[in-house]
Amino acid sequence: MTSRPLRFAFGHISRRLWAGGYNYQRNLFAALARFLPGEFVPVVFAGTGADENELAELAAIPGVEVVRSEAFDGQPGLAAALGLGLDRGAAAAFRAARVDVVVEAARFFGWRLAIPAVAWIPDLQHRSLPQLFPTTARWRREIGFRVQIASGRTIMLSSESAFRDFKAYYPHARNRVSVVRFATQPSAAFLNTAPSEVIASYGLPESYFYLPNQFYRHKNHQLVVDALTILKERGTNVVVCASGSTEDRREPGYYDLVNSIVQKRGLEAHFRHLGVIPLPHVYALLRASTALLNPSRFEGWSTTVEEAKSFGVPMILSDIDVHREQTSGGARYFGVDDPVALADHLMQTSRDAHGLVVRDVVALQDDRVGAFAASFAATMRQAAGEPVQR
Repeated sequence: MTSRPLRFAFGHISRRLWAGGYNYQRNLFAALARFLPGEFVPVVFAGTGADENELAELAAIPGVEVVRSEAFDGQPGLAAALGLGLDRGAAAAFRAARVDVVVEAARFFGWRLAIPAVAWIPDLQHRSLPQLFPTTARWRREIGFRVQIASGRTIMLSSESAFRDFKAYYPHARNRVSVVRFATQPSAAFLNTAPSEVIASYGLPESYFYLPNQFYRHKNHQLVVDALTILKERGTNVVVCASGSTEDRREPGYYDLVNSIVQKRGLEAHFRHLGVIPLPHVYALLRASTALLNPSRFEGWSTTVEEAKSFGVPMILSDIDVHREQTSGGARYFGVDDPVALADHLMQTSRDAHGLVVRDVVALQDDRVGAFAASFAATMRQAAGEPVQR
């Protein structure tokens, strides 16, 4: 440990735009405060219009500092970072806050940045599923990753699956690469809401499947609607409760498309979308659900799967590499284009359910979260040039 805490910068991630990214930050900062108290100071840089409640929640975590700056209103310094090698506004903000390491999350601050930087690349979805990205968005993301690689950034990935993709897509990269697997430790403050009351407030039955994914096309909600259509034809009554934002800047009409199909097929009673709901409600619904459902076509490291693991909730997941990696085979799996297999899993799991079960945090969760904190800490220390204890 150094004579003073290592201060690292992290740009604020809006929960409205990317709930998984916001939850990643919140859980990371809490894990560092709990398992490595006093060793790190996360400094969150936010634009002047950032959500006050989100920032207050982060600032309430011990050790976290929040800095508001116009340099983080959008990406005003991106052109300078690419053309001249430095986002001067952001760099000045980092210097003023005495930052030791910068974490670049979907933003490049320039190859002339004098502070060591770690490029966090959660996934390479734009390479694996290019058809889901508008051409401009896909190339903006690709160019961003390439300049980070060319600038010698330490690369931080979230899974071995992402590491395999990185090596396949950038075989000539010689950057230091670190795999930091995310783990969650739900705050006790979020677990005080009685699940039975939350279930009743949304008019849900005692048995339901929970799908807390934002409405992005790759999250594959359409497959769930197709599976529910099959179950309705079989005369099987299954309810899927979904929550999360309907906003996707890449494809603004996707939610409306899925919702129109739900209505045309008469599935309103079977597919319930609650929108963006408070985190205590998210955890209440997860803890009492029959199973967590994630039909996603692609994940870097699924936040919803990690949260289900933290409570020991049964899981029904798309059969993609990262889901297998996260669960070590401890879930039911189905193909991303196989609604029949999903329907079979939903029907069987529903039949095996025995009333309302509310789950608590599993015994081994502390070990997982501690490992997450230690892995992230080692990455930051190496980037800063500090010796890392083995």
